[in-house]
This record gives sequence, C-alpha cells and structure tokens, in this order.
Amino acid sequence: MNTGSGWATWNEGGTFVDNYVRESAAARVVPVFTYYMIRQSLPGRDDGDEPRAVLSNLRNASTMRAYLDNLRLFFERAARFPKTRIVLHVEPDMWGYGHQVAKNDDAASVPVAVVGDLGGLAREVVRLRDEIAPNVVLGWHVSGWGTGIDLQVNDPSTKQSSALGARAARFYRSLGARFDITFTDWSDRDAGFKERILGRTHADAWFTPGDYTRWRYFMSAYSRKTGQRIVVWQIPLGNTALDDSWGRYRDRHVQWLIGAGYGSRLKAMRSAGVSALLFGGGADGTTSAKTDGGYFRKRARTYYRTGPLRLP
Repeated sequence: MNTGSGWATWNEGGTFVDNYVRESAAARVVPVFTYYMIRQSLPGRDDGDEPRAVLSNLRNASTMRAYLDNLRLFFERAARFPKTRIVLHVEPDMWGYGHQVAKNDDAASVPVAVVGDLGGLAREVVRLRDEIAPNVVLGWHVSGWGTGIDLQVNDPSTKQSSALGARAARFYRSLGARFDITFTDWSDRDAGFKERILGRTHADAWFTPGDYTRWRYFMSAYSRKTGQRIVVWQIPLGNTALDDSWGRYRDRHVQWLIGAGYGSRLKAMRSAGVSALLFGGGADGTTSAKTDGGYFRKRARTYYRTGPLRLP
C-alpha cells in the first residue's frame, strides 16, 4: 500500500484479477490469489526486520485504510465472475507474527489501526467478502512457527506438535471470523537452495521423516479443533536427482508426496485434514516444473491416471 506499484497498478483498474481468472478458466483450474501485501507496504517496507515491519504497518491508520480499499477492489473485480469459485489466500506470515506477540493466544491483544485488533481485521475481511463477492473462498494461514516453536527447527515431540496445533487453533478461534479453508506452508524454497544460497545447515534445510510426522500431528490437531480443511501451499519442486544449480535445486517434498508408494502417505495427510497441495517455489531461482527434469509432470500424470484421492 501507498507505494504506487501494488497489484492494482499492474493492469488498468485492477483488471489483473479479471485476466487471471479468465486464464485460469481457460486452463480449467481454480484461480488462487495469495494476498501478500502488508510486508511490502509503506512505511514498514524499508524496515529489514520483517516481523516489526508487518506489525508497524498494521498499526498505521493510513496504511490500513489503503489496505481495506485495495481489498475491496479485489472483491469488486472477483464479483464480476459470480459463477466462478475464486480462492483468496489472505496474508501468509502476518497471522503468524500476530500470534507470536499475542497474549494467551488472543488476537484481541494485537492492535490494528482502523479495525481495533487482529480479530477486527479478520472479521472485516470476511464482511467485505460476504457483502461484495460471496463466490470467493477465503483462506486463512497458519504458520508452524506462529507459536514461537518451529516444527522443523526445534523438533518438538509428536505430543508437543499436537499441543502446538491446538494452540494455533485457539488463536484462529480468537479471531471470531470464519474463513473457509486454512493454508499452511512447510518450506518456500528447495532444500538445496537453502544450503547453497541461504547458507543453511543440512539439518535446517532438509525435511526428515520425523518432520513430516510432526507436521501431520500439528495439522491434525489444528484441523480437528477448528473444523478447517488445510491446503499445503508453496511446496518446493526440487527432487534429489538435480545438481543444485540455479533453477535446479534438490528437495524431496515432491517425491514424498506423489512419488512411488504415495498412497499411504497421502491417506495419512488426508486424515490430518489436508485437502489440497499447491506446488511452486517462493523465490527466483528455485526449481520449477520446467527445470526439474520432468519429474513433477511425470508423477502428476501418474497420480491422476491411477485415480487421485478424493474427499467424501
């Protein structure tokens, strides 16, 4: 907000939304928009401390008025397609930072200009959707580090992971706003990218079988206590046959999720509340379906040809 370069400026009158919805319809896929605006908005944009920048922008009345006006524009454009299901994934990371500073998992303790607190913002998002574009499916975002304990880095036990999921559920319920689905993310960059580009250790960069188990317990507790289905978002596309060069970094998420013998693993994910998997790295240089040697396309074809798991 307040920068002159947000999405509403990409095409005249915010018609970026119209164009993307039409392109998605032509490709026979559901359009999913990730509304990631607070971090890049002024005045916090130039602050190198991301949590502080996000929280300071939330407290800025001018920024938040512009934010809500911008969000209204999105809904107005989406409402032009009343028979099309459009997903809006609202502010990944922001809710996690809010949870980190909330007292007793209470969103009302996180101040937000114009709407009072973080719960007020969530309720206003839902109200605008209901008023303007009921065809939009609203996605909240739960972060595995929002409690202050990172599921991958801190390696909590399965019992602790369930307790953390329950805490995340309490925070969501404290918003007093009913979103339609919940998004989460395990990692937005390939493990090889994290090692080579970000300088992470092997242990911090790579998921282990234990990490997948911890996430399953976390998601299951959260889903059970909120009634929310979960979308795992921004899944890196690398595989272990790559050479860790630009655009071809190694990872194992695709192999674990839809590689050989995926059935039992996906059934466990479904039982934990997961409804969808969205693949794609979160930075330039991460592996894509065009640079991974064809592995993702091959496995996706196999998945659909053999009969994808479907919810009842």
